[in-house]
Amino acid sequence: MAKALTKSQVIAALAEKTELPKKTVKLFFDELNELAYQEAPNTFTLPGFGKLALVDRKARMGRNPATGESIQIPAKTVVKFKIAKACKDAVLAKKP
Repeated sequence: MAKALTKSQVIAALAEKTELPKKTVKLFFDELNELAYQEAPNTFTLPGFGKLALVDRKARMGRNPATGESIQIPAKTVVKFKIAKACKDAVLAKKP
């Protein structure tokens, strides 16, 4: 299995493909990230890729795996990312 691309490699590949300077591509990614972080409470959708949202989890009972003791897990807010169907279809179609 091949290694994952680094941020620099992704920026270089997109800069080459779009014929934009690397600096511009990096700025775009930084601004996209900032926008996603700001809009996550309202749900941020990147068309064809997925959706970023905050989800409230209820308090629940859990179990300490080391001792088997029951513990109370408090309610909390978590970040969830749901992959778009178009992304799933495109990635899974290429799988050998």
